[in-house]
Amino acid sequence: MLKPILATLLALLSLLSPALAAPAAPRPTMAGVLSSLASSTEWINSAPLSAEGLRGKVVLVDFWTYSCINCLRTLPYVRAWADKYRAAGLVIIGVHSPEFAFEKESALVRRAVRDLGIAYPVAVDNDFAVWRAFNNRAWPAFYFIDAQGRIRLQQLGEGRYEQAEQLIQQLLAEAGTGPVPSAKVAPQGQGTQAAAGAMPILSAETYLGHQRTSGFASPGGIKPDRPQRYRGSSSLRLNEWALNGDWTVEGERVLLNSAMGRIALRFHARDLHLVLGPMADGKPVRFRVLVDGKPPLAGHGSDIDTQGQGVIEAQRLYQLVRQQAGGKPRLFEIEFLDAGAQAYAFTFG
Repeated sequence: MLKPILATLLALLSLLSPALAAPAAPRPTMAGVLSSLASSTEWINSAPLSAEGLRGKVVLVDFWTYSCINCLRTLPYVRAWADKYRAAGLVIIGVHSPEFAFEKESALVRRAVRDLGIAYPVAVDNDFAVWRAFNNRAWPAFYFIDAQGRIRLQQLGEGRYEQAEQLIQQLLAEAGTGPVPSAKVAPQGQGTQAAAGAMPILSAETYLGHQRTSGFASPGGIKPDRPQRYRGSSSLRLNEWALNGDWTVEGERVLLNSAMGRIALRFHARDLHLVLGPMADGKPVRFRVLVDGKPPLAGHGSDIDTQGQGVIEAQRLYQLVRQQAGGKPRLFEIEFLDAGAQAYAFTFG
């Protein structure tokens, strides 16, 4: 979920060609940069950390947000580094800078941190003060900081894990705080944390709210911020999507006003994910998924069964399709059996 669009294109290109996945050029040294963490909204898994308290430690700052598929796919590596190098002096700090409004809710962020198995400190950055202090521009983004508090490298986007770990080992060796483990970690992420497919992804992130959407194909177009009965399109082209049923298209999401509403999208990728939320009062929403008009069977994602049945129980990213391969365009359809469903954005892998 690299932002802005240029960063998104760079991430997609890195998936298309490993030759384009070289480490980013080092950013200029910035003394005392860790003092900016004092502007965090709150801390999870830790008391507030400061530059003074971290002096002598090698620090990896990871900007992330919990509904971002690119961020989720980095987590197996970040968790593994935290475990492997903690005794050698590495401190990992996750800076949670939210994309969607619901990601500002402390209870939801804390639940996500717990469910994702994150034990290292997380600075909640609801006001983007830490983001601005680092002059950051992407999710995810890694900042590698040496024992003197200097940024030695900025890396935008997922991937390049071996190079990143090599730099961690180098900075720890320079710090001289103790033996540095050798070799490299090789975690295997599951579900939404699984690595992206090797073949080209021809579908890009698609927002559903009217502020940033594209490819909308229901007849008559979007009627922003008011209830409207939409009709699906009978001939969606690649990366076009449509609503069917009684929906309200708000700035960053679509909200289903009555049961049996549907979203359809034609996509070309191995995996399909959708950021979803339950009813406003937290009651779950049942749904079913079809791919090319049929249950997904072996191609189902980790959040549905083989028949495409699933339940929205929290505001988060759901993996709905996980094919063995993604060699041709497919028609994805999701039908919500209950009113109140919230849908935010499609992402792919």
